[in-house]
Amino acid sequence: MAISVLIVDDEPPARQRLVRLVEKTPGYEVVAEAGNGIDAIARFNETQAQIVLLDIRMPVMDGIEAAQHLTQHETPPAIIFTTAYSDHALQAFESHAIDYLLKPIRQERLDQALEAAQRSNLAQVKSVAEDSDSDSRQHICVRNRGNLELVDIDDIFYFFAEHKYVTLRHRGGEVLIEEALIGLEKEFGDRFLRIHRNCLIAVEQLQGLEKNADGTHRVVLKNCEDRLEVSRRHLSTVRKLLRGKT
Repeated sequence: MAISVLIVDDEPPARQRLVRLVEKTPGYEVVAEAGNGIDAIARFNETQAQIVLLDIRMPVMDGIEAAQHLTQHETPPAIIFTTAYSDHALQAFESHAIDYLLKPIRQERLDQALEAAQRSNLAQVKSVAEDSDSDSRQHICVRNRGNLELVDIDDIFYFFAEHKYVTLRHRGGEVLIEEALIGLEKEFGDRFLRIHRNCLIAVEQLQGLEKNADGTHRVVLKNCEDRLEVSRRHLSTVRKLLRGKT
């Protein structure tokens, strides 16, 4: 049975060229194409492709972020990055033995990369994503019934940690994610504010403060009815931010 390949590139001619090259390689079959990272995840959910040829620089969602999300799947694909830019990003790929293809892609190089991709492992792909100086993610990836779903960062109200899970509350409801609150704070510190040891709220959603009968405080969010406790340690920061909004 042929090994399934998903091709992701925002330029149709580049995708068409890769399709032709893969079709010339015995044992491989192109099962889908995508023009950006979000489409790539949708096509992967449909096909469960074994290998993804993934362009780095794309609109909507770039290849680095797409790779981060794809590695969250229970059976993640092997990833081969493609790029027209021989820059610092490639050093990270080389240091972790992740293969990449420099455009224009040659048949011989593609054949080598396809073979190498079958030997790559999840830890290597995650290392590339973590060590890259790419901007923070624009989406949080959630596993749901064997598929990957994306939640836009702009749609998130807050993250709330409890036990070993974090609840992500967003416009469409809430989901559990297996990410540490401290890591989320580090990545999204300019967009989310810590109000308690167990909670980060979206700065843009902060509307006001309520004082409880016992003297404690809770934040009021613009588009969410939930009221979240503010610790005394973080109260002054919340007040300062609210003054700056007025």
